[in-house]
Order: sequence, then C-alpha cells, then structure tokens
Amino acid sequence: MSKQIITINRMFGSNGRVIGKAIADALGLKFYDKELIEIASREKGVPFDEFAKADEKKASQWRYSVEYDIQIDREYHFTPINDVLFDAQKEIILNLADKEDCVIVGRCANYILKDKALSLFIYAPFEDRLKTVMERTGREEKSARKMIKKIDKDRRAYYEYFTDEYWMDLLHYDLCINSSRFTTPQIISMVKQSLSDR
Repeated sequence: MSKQIITINRMFGSNGRVIGKAIADALGLKFYDKELIEIASREKGVPFDEFAKADEKKASQWRYSVEYDIQIDREYHFTPINDVLFDAQKEIILNLADKEDCVIVGRCANYILKDKALSLFIYAPFEDRLKTVMERTGREEKSARKMIKKIDKDRRAYYEYFTDEYWMDLLHYDLCINSSRFTTPQIISMVKQSLSDR
C-alpha cells in the first residue's frame, strides 16, 4: 500500500468518528466523513440538506424523491436520491484515494477501496454505546436505545444494499476494535503498527 488510506466502519455510539478524527490528526492525514456530503452537494448541484437526509441509508421502496433533474436518466427512469449520493461519493472516494493520504468514515469506503486501504471496524457493547449516546445527545435511555438500534439498522441496510456483502462480516476488515476496551491513543498505536506492517 503506497498511500496511508484508512477506512472506518462503526457501530453507532462506538465513537468511530471521534477515533477516526484522532487517527487523522495523529498521522497528519485528511479526514472525511460528512465532508463527503458537502463535496457531493457542490459537484452534483443538490442541496446539502437533501443529500444529508439520504446519507448512509438505502432508498425506501415507497418514497422516491424526484425534485432534481439529476435523478432522471435518459430513459426517464427515476433514480432515488440515495443512489445518486452513493454514486457521487463512490467517485469522490476513488479520486481522493488516488491523490492523497486520508481517513474515510463510513460510505462503504472499505468496499470501494478494497485492497487499497487499511480497513477498521469500530464496535463496543450495547450498554457502553448507550451511555455514550445519552451523554452526547442528552436523550433519555428509552430514546437513546431506539436511536442506536435505528441507526445501526440503517447503516447495515445501506452497506448490504450497495455492496451485496454483510456489514458485520469480519473478513471485510483488517482490524476490528472494541473501543470500550482500548483508549484512543492505544488504537492510534495499533493503526500505526498496522500501517507499518503492510
């Protein structure tokens, strides 16, 4: 692997984004998460909020937003905004991997950059994630539990819809890390060692 490219898939509440940003800062790498939506929005001329609503979700078979011309192909077949966003982000991810060292969170990046990146899966026990989400959002326990289950379900459905692979198949990842068992500096150290061993 000539470049230092790291992809991170994560369970909601496992602090995958926070860990990814810390890794990027420690290694001097560019960091991409919601930034990918901003780039796609500029390139495709679709408002950020529209793309943000579809981010890391597969299209509902009952709801197809058709407000933008970009969603209609030459044969007048409607394309869900989710698919438009995925295709845009896929192109952006491939271009980024060609030109710079970076950390990319979510968006099936490990699948898109198969064999081109060090792929991480960050997870933690449900109760630890529940505590994190309650602290982060201020939600009551019942609401936080529901939120975790919904977002994990959305992420799994999104990944499996666009890749035809299982989200939690460990064979898709180089490192699977329980963030409740290791500090962020320890995880950064693991990543550095893994990069040097490749």
